[in-house]
Amino acid sequence: MVEEKITDLLEEKFREDAFSECFLVDLKLHANNKLEVFVDSDFGITFETCQKLSRYLEQYLDEEKWLGERYTLEVSSPGVGRPLKLLRQYPNNVGRKLEVKLTDGEKRSGILKEVQESGIVLEEKVRVKDGKRNKTEIAEIEIAFGSIAEARVKVTF
Repeated sequence: MVEEKITDLLEEKFREDAFSECFLVDLKLHANNKLEVFVDSDFGITFETCQKLSRYLEQYLDEEKWLGERYTLEVSSPGVGRPLKLLRQYPNNVGRKLEVKLTDGEKRSGILKEVQESGIVLEEKVRVKDGKRNKTEIAEIEIAFGSIAEARVKVTF
């Protein structure tokens, strides 16, 4: 299977010192021989790193013909709108606004304050009654990784 071969090649490449902080986030092979590879790094991924990984994979795709003569290969970072798939992605997003869908269907939204071994801490604005009026307070909510169905970084302007 092509996906497994690509994963193995990348894992081998990530053992090199220059790529040791890199990791595979996702891999998608489309019917039209388009292969999308999403990689990230513990310190953020650069265009140059994606370019080097693309050239590395192209050597094997061209030589082994795993996708035939004609194919499209895209190696990129997951991008802000894509869900966080790996626990390893969360630390790079501390300080950003997250929208989290929990396994019970509930949605939470707030600033990612901390990443712990067992989960995350979100800083949320909550409305509370103060006599006859409502006021906004800041609350820190701990969410276990096992309770997260999906988490996305939200871009705010």
